Amino acid sequence: MEAVVKVAVITGAGSGVGRHSALALLDLDFQIVLAGRRPQALEETAALAGDRRDRMRTVVTDVSDPDSVSNLFRETKAAFGRLDLLFNNAGTGAPVGPLEDLELSEWQRVLDVNLTGAFLCTQHALKLMKSQTPKGGRIINNGSVSAQVPRPQAVSYTASKFGLTGLTQTTALEGRADSIACGQIDIGNADTDMGGHVARGMLQANGSIAPESTMHVDNVARGVAYMASLPLDANVLSLTVMANQMPLVGRG
Repeated sequence: MEAVVKVAVITGAGSGVGRHSALALLDLDFQIVLAGRRPQALEETAALAGDRRDRMRTVVTDVSDPDSVSNLFRETKAAFGRLDLLFNNAGTGAPVGPLEDLELSEWQRVLDVNLTGAFLCTQHALKLMKSQTPKGGRIINNGSVSAQVPRPQAVSYTASKFGLTGLTQTTALEGRADSIACGQIDIGNADTDMGGHVARGMLQANGSIAPESTMHVDNVARGVAYMASLPLDANVLSLTVMANQMPLVGRG
């Protein structure tokens, strides 16, 4: 019997966690669809694969746009006929400020990308994973430690990530009858363009500004690869990977 090709879709694949996770998944023999808003950044990720570049495809995608998401999964199915892994990684934040001052448009923008975008991608992934042969697959959501503990003055990001935990657990519940596993990786202070700024100083719960330690993003990619490597009769429902010195655990 001919071996089934393993296919992964990664959103937010043009930088940071998405980029490094894509490179890590090459070692697990995935064919990878890189999705993101910036075509040049996606091509830069693909180029880092070197002589394995032919195992990466790029699809310009805005996860907050339902038509764009539909196109992503339509192209994935046309190219490979199946989907084995979706990494809902695309995310954004809003300017830091008091909850009562946050503009509604900023609230909606963050929720549209972080939560609704993951929901839209999950819908398409479930439909494809249930209909393919052999059926089943895995979905990994990038939750952030903000899905566990809020930062001050970051209400839209925090709410989106708490909501993502509900999406993760509901997907795990509804997917298990069809061999679809869903888990969440909560990341704390990875040194990326989006998260590395914490080393310069972050608002703390007591009102002070303090620099926080970070960790190399490859530590996150290894966590994603571990989750992706499991057989479908096993699932990591929740995994936290964080900089060891960050002030998350305890009184802060």
